[in-house]
Amino acid sequence: MRSLELLRQGEHVMTVCNSCRYCEQYCPVFPAMEERLTFGKADMAYLANLCHNCGECLYACQYAPPHEFGINVPKTLAEIRLQTYEDYCWPRFLGAAFRRQGLLTALSLVVSLTAIMLLARGEGTPPDFFSVVPYEVMVTLFGGVFLFVIVAMAIGVGRFRREIGIEPGGVTKALRDVLTLRHLHGSGVDCSSGEEQRSPWRRWFHHCTFYGFMLCFASTTAAAIYHHVFGLIAPYGYTSVPVVLGTIGGVGLVIGPIGLFGLRRQRDPALGGRAQDGLDESFIALLLVTSLTGLALLVLRNGALMSVLLIVHLASVLALFLTLPYGKFVHGFYRTAALLKFSSPKA
Repeated sequence: MRSLELLRQGEHVMTVCNSCRYCEQYCPVFPAMEERLTFGKADMAYLANLCHNCGECLYACQYAPPHEFGINVPKTLAEIRLQTYEDYCWPRFLGAAFRRQGLLTALSLVVSLTAIMLLARGEGTPPDFFSVVPYEVMVTLFGGVFLFVIVAMAIGVGRFRREIGIEPGGVTKALRDVLTLRHLHGSGVDCSSGEEQRSPWRRWFHHCTFYGFMLCFASTTAAAIYHHVFGLIAPYGYTSVPVVLGTIGGVGLVIGPIGLFGLRRQRDPALGGRAQDGLDESFIALLLVTSLTGLALLVLRNGALMSVLLIVHLASVLALFLTLPYGKFVHGFYRTAALLKFSSPKA
């Protein structure tokens, strides 16, 4: 029922916008909208994931509240975008759990996984990581979770791609827009946080978060190469590739999420639905716990707290991975698919 109401609201908003077209220069949403006369579920899912929530269209709109039409494109598309996470995810009951109790579910995962690994903990002393969490246990846990996440994300993104349809072509332009967050600042230089309030901080904090995550992933990959190719056992030296990449990425994953959390508190609430607060805050919380425990482990890995920090860090990483197919992270893949469709040559 809620999904149907959102679809009807989206149809109403896009129909009014299609008659006005004042905002067509702001972002890809409006040129894509102008190619349509009607707006079904697939159309609204596509347009919602093209939107970067920059906010420019709300403050430019002559039909925005308090006008009787009540047109609010950012808020409407944010709510529909949130619904797409649940509509296309697999398995769907997990999407509902993270949406309704995002922060509680995420923290429960961290506590549960920490308890499991504490039970499997060895009696090793610093700096022997694998004597604290045996290699077989670590490989089994992370391998199983990683495989599940890959399958869940592939199914979810596959469902979304089939729904909206994607033509070949335009890959280079779409990826450039994704990696530079080109549309996050609307038609101007900076992103709107309120009427006549613009700054580049939202874009910069998103960059810190995204590239911090990618550097941490690269650090994990490098560590796997050290272990399996060169036979080197963790922990590695402070100047080693895994540690350097992980440190830079970890700092980015502290700065970015803290900055985004602060901006969320200051941003005009009219720019987005409050329903997504749980997903956003749980993702930010897991990123922060993961990065802070990782950095603390790096500094204190030769001390008495090493074993506890290692277990909490690994549990946080696992919990973060398990949430990826159901919230803000998977939106990056949906947005990439939407931009690929937008950038494809039109027939």
